Amino acid sequence: MRKVIILILLAVQALALRAVPGEETSETVADTVQLQEVEVVAIKGGGQSLPDAVSATVVGRREAEQLNIQALKGLSDVVPNFFVPDYGSRITSSIYVRGLGARMDQPAVGLTVDNVPFLNKDAYDFDIPDIVRMDMLRGPQSTLYGRNTLCGLISITTLSPLQWQGVRLQAEYGRANSYRTSVSAYWKASEHLGFAIIGQANGTDGFYTNEYNGRKTGRERQYSGRFKADWAPTSAFRLSNTLFVSNLDQSGYPYRNVQTDRIDYNDTCFYRRFLLTDGLSASLNIDNVVSLSSITSFQLLHDNMTLDQDFLPLDYFTLTQRKREYGLTQDFVARGLKKTALTWLGGLFGFYKHNDMYAPVTFGDMGIRSLIEEHRNASNPDYPIAWDTRQFTLGSDFTIPTYGLAAYGQAEYRLGNFTLTGGLRLDYEHSTLRYHSRCATGYSILHDGQVYGHVPVDIDQQGRLTRHFLELLPKVAISYRASEQVSLYASWTKGYKAGGFNTQMFSDVLQQRLMNIMGIGSAYDVDQIVGYKPEKSWNYEAGTHLDLLGHRLRLDASLFWIECRDQQLTMFPDGTTTGRIMTNAGRTRSVGGEFQADYRPTDRLLFRASYGYTRARFRHFNNGQADFAGKTIPYAPSNTLFLQAQHTFPLGREASLDIEAHTTGTGKIYWNEANTLRQPFYMQLGASATLGWRDFQAQLWGENLTGTRFDTFYFMSMRNEFLQRGRPWRIGITLRYNFTFL
Repeated sequence: MRKVIILILLAVQALALRAVPGEETSETVADTVQLQEVEVVAIKGGGQSLPDAVSATVVGRREAEQLNIQALKGLSDVVPNFFVPDYGSRITSSIYVRGLGARMDQPAVGLTVDNVPFLNKDAYDFDIPDIVRMDMLRGPQSTLYGRNTLCGLISITTLSPLQWQGVRLQAEYGRANSYRTSVSAYWKASEHLGFAIIGQANGTDGFYTNEYNGRKTGRERQYSGRFKADWAPTSAFRLSNTLFVSNLDQSGYPYRNVQTDRIDYNDTCFYRRFLLTDGLSASLNIDNVVSLSSITSFQLLHDNMTLDQDFLPLDYFTLTQRKREYGLTQDFVARGLKKTALTWLGGLFGFYKHNDMYAPVTFGDMGIRSLIEEHRNASNPDYPIAWDTRQFTLGSDFTIPTYGLAAYGQAEYRLGNFTLTGGLRLDYEHSTLRYHSRCATGYSILHDGQVYGHVPVDIDQQGRLTRHFLELLPKVAISYRASEQVSLYASWTKGYKAGGFNTQMFSDVLQQRLMNIMGIGSAYDVDQIVGYKPEKSWNYEAGTHLDLLGHRLRLDASLFWIECRDQQLTMFPDGTTTGRIMTNAGRTRSVGGEFQADYRPTDRLLFRASYGYTRARFRHFNNGQADFAGKTIPYAPSNTLFLQAQHTFPLGREASLDIEAHTTGTGKIYWNEANTLRQPFYMQLGASATLGWRDFQAQLWGENLTGTRFDTFYFMSMRNEFLQRGRPWRIGITLRYNFTFL
C-alpha cells in the first residue's frame, strides 16, 4: 500500500493541479490587519473571501515590518491566545493556542507557506523575507486540513513576481551582533510569466554566557534562498512553483539551573538543520462553474543535534540525534463557482513521510557512577560492581514510515441573513516504528576489594510496532449578518491529532534493561511505554465581527469551550532518567475568550489592541504517581495582551515619519503538572521610529526596553529543574530599499 501511494504522489508531481490564490492580494490591502471579515488566503477557496465562522488574525506587510515580524514567533506578540515561546533553540517550535499545544513530535498547529503544508514542526522556525500576509486561524481546522491542525492553522503568503517587479534590499543590525540581510529580485519574462529569486542571511552571537567555559549561548547562523515562478497564460489557468532551501547552525542554549540560578554546563551543544521544500501548484477554472485545483509538495529535512542532556558541569550523559526525513503531499480540490445560495468544495489528500533517526546516549563518568554503580551497589553492598570503562553508549536506530489518506467536503448555504456551514472529513493514517537498540559494555563484580567475576553486557534489541488511526472530523457552524457592520456566529468542530511513538524513551528502555541484567527492577514493556494515543477535542465557539464608525473601528470578539480527551502531554519520568515521554492526559477542559480591536480616529493615528484569556485545567489525569485533577495545564499562558499606538507625521514630498510604541503581556505560565513552578505575568515594551522616503525606509527599533527578566521554557533532568531565559533588552536599525522596474 505504501509503495502505491509513493508512486501516485510522484506521478502527480508532474501533473499537479491545486489552488493557489486566484487573485493576488495587493500590497495596499495587505498593509492592514483584517478583523472584520475572514478574507484568509489559507481557506481552500481559491483566494476568495469565505464568510466562515472562524476566529482569525491577519497581519499584513506593513504591520509585519513595523513589528519586525519575519517568523512565526513574531505572531505571538499580536495574536490573542497564541503563544510561541521565543527561546534559544530552533530545534522545534512549541506552539500553544487556547490551552492546547505540542512540545515534541507532531504539531498541533498547521503551517503552510504559499499553500505548501509543512509536515514536521521541527522545520517551522525559519525566517521568511517578503511576507505579504500572515493568517492565523484559531480553533480546529481539521475538516479541511486534517491531521495536526487541532489548535489552528498558520498560512503565510509571499510576494508574487506577477504582482510586483523590482529589487528589494534589507539590512538589519542589533545588539549581540545580531544581523539580518536579504536581497530579492522579481521580474517578468513575459506578460504571463514571472520569476523571483530571494536570498537571506541572519545570525546572532547570543545574549547569555555559559559560565563553565565563558562562551556565549544561543549563537546562530542561518542562510536561506527561495525561487518562485508564476505562470498565468490565461485568466482560467495558473501554475506556480516555489523552491525553498535553508541551512541553520546553532550553538548551545541558555538553560539556567533553578537551584543555582546559573547557566553552567560542560558538554558541547549544537543544532544543525538543512531544509528543502518544493511546491508545485496550479488552478483551472472551467467555464466559471467549477475550479479544479491541486498542490504537490516535496520536503527534505536533515537534523543533527548534540545536547548536554543533564545541563550540569558534570559528566552525566550527552544525547545525539541525527535525523533524515523526507515527505510527499498531494491535495486535490474541486470547488463550485456558481453564485448561488449553495457553495461547496471537496477534496482528496494524501501524504507519505519517511524518517530515519540515529539517537545514541553517551554516559560519562558521573552518569555511570550515580545512575548505575551506586544504584546497583546500594542493593548488594557485599558484591559491588565496577564498570569496565568510564564512558559507554546506548545506541538506538529508528525508521518511521507514515502515510495517510483523506477525503473531505464542506458546503455553505445562505438563507437570507443566515449562513449554514457543514463539513466532514474521513482521515486515515498508518505509522510504523522499526527500532534497533544496542549496547556493548561490561562490568566486574568485586568482593573484599578483589575481582570476583566479570559480566559482559551485550544488548541487541530489534522490533516493529504499527499503529492505525481512522477518524471522522465534522464541523457545523451558523453565522448571522445583522447588517453590513455586524455579524454573529457559532460553531461546533472536532479537532484531532494522530498518535505516535516515544522514540526519546528508548534510552530509558535500554537503561532499564541494563539494570534488569544486574538483577534490579524489571524491563519496560516497549509497546506500552513507547506508543501513545490520538488526541481529540470538541470545540464550541461563539463570536462577533463588528465594523463601526465608517470603517474606522473594527472589533472581533469570541468565546470558546474546549473538551479534550487524551491530550498529548510531554512529561519527564520520575527519577534519574535520560528521556522524556509523551503521555495521554485523560480529560482536560479549556475555556476562555478573545478580543481584537483596530481603531483609526484619523488617517494618521492608529490604535490596536488584542487580549486573550484561557483557563485550561486537567479534569481527569493520574499518571500513577500523582492526581493532577484541577491543576492548570503547563506551558500555556493564561493571558496574552498586545497594545499598540502609531502616528504618522508627513514630512513633505513623498516623505513621512512613523512613530510606534507597543507592549506585550504574557502569563502566568505553569511549568509542570503539579503547578509548583511558574512564570508570573510579565510585560515587554517595544517601540520604533520609521523614516520613509519614496522607496527607502530607515527604522530604529527596540524590544524589551524595560529589561524585563522572564523565562520561556522548562526542562527537567536528573531531578534538576532548568529554565531557559528569554531575550533581554535589545535595539537595532533596519534599512529597506525597494527599486521598482518601470
